[in-house]
Amino acid sequence: MPQNVDMPPFAVAILSMPDSAPLAIHGLFEVLAAAGGLWTTLTGQPGTARRIRPLIVARNAAMFRSVVGLPIHPDLALADVGAVDAIIVADIELPLGGDPAERWAPEIAWLKERVGDAGLVCSTCSGSLVLAEAGLLDGRDAASHWSAAALFRDRYPAVRYRADRILCDSGMDGRLITTGGASSWQDLSLYLIGRFCGAEEAARVARIFLIGDRSDGQLPYAAMAQPRAHEDGVIHECQAWIGAHYDVDNPVAALIERSGLPARTFKRRFKIATGYTPIDYVQALRIEEAKQMLESGDDPVEAVAAEVGYADPAFFRQLFRRRVGISPARYRQKLRAIAAPPG
Repeated sequence: MPQNVDMPPFAVAILSMPDSAPLAIHGLFEVLAAAGGLWTTLTGQPGTARRIRPLIVARNAAMFRSVVGLPIHPDLALADVGAVDAIIVADIELPLGGDPAERWAPEIAWLKERVGDAGLVCSTCSGSLVLAEAGLLDGRDAASHWSAAALFRDRYPAVRYRADRILCDSGMDGRLITTGGASSWQDLSLYLIGRFCGAEEAARVARIFLIGDRSDGQLPYAAMAQPRAHEDGVIHECQAWIGAHYDVDNPVAALIERSGLPARTFKRRFKIATGYTPIDYVQALRIEEAKQMLESGDDPVEAVAAEVGYADPAFFRQLFRRRVGISPARYRQKLRAIAAPPG
């Protein structure tokens, strides 16, 4: 179950090896580290999600060159890794060079020792070959890169290689997860964030990094830009009030009345202070709330529209499409697919 911000960070050890490719290692580190914090930094919206603490671990802590030449700087040597909640074996370069059992001996020994302690053991793409070499996938389904099919057939016949899977529950009561494809580290990162920090946080992180189907462009992932910092006390008070009452009828008129200013003066001061016109500000607040409702709930679009202050569902749909680039139904479908349980 997802835990909140008061829980200690969820510790993830990203296992890097001499055969590792750097993309998944560094990508996992950056995306996982964003959980529980980066959304607030970018948008100013408060966060309640648990943080994740990724660590890059290797057979020793010395910097080494990855297979493509980029340096990898481990945080800890394997012997110094304490208790962690999850282990991820990152991609390895194919085709394999030499005997994997000999080449990966320290990592395999460490995995066998730690598999019972870590709550979750995962791999990205061809990293599942390391789990297979360790015997952890015998008799189980497993995903991997499509080019590893022959290796599974010839070297690991006890493993049920699943060429059709991107995110695969490989057993141990959901504690063993493998993924297929070079970019599947993105799917795994969102799955972990969704599982341990909440689906809402996974959707937020996906929106930050534009992870997922980008065929609809960038707008579906964008959030309301932070209003300008300012020292106009009247406008500050109005912002605080409308943040809790965005669903009222005639919101701009209500704001003007609350401010005690003439309408033209209020609109001018609001735009100078926040960077938004009053109506744009209210619409942005309403659409952001609608997004969260669509991501996390099952209410019909008409009910969502009414909840955020639009009595006319057709107008809401039109406004939503203009601001988000897609319909509310398409947005729900797109964002709800993030952090879906593996098949």
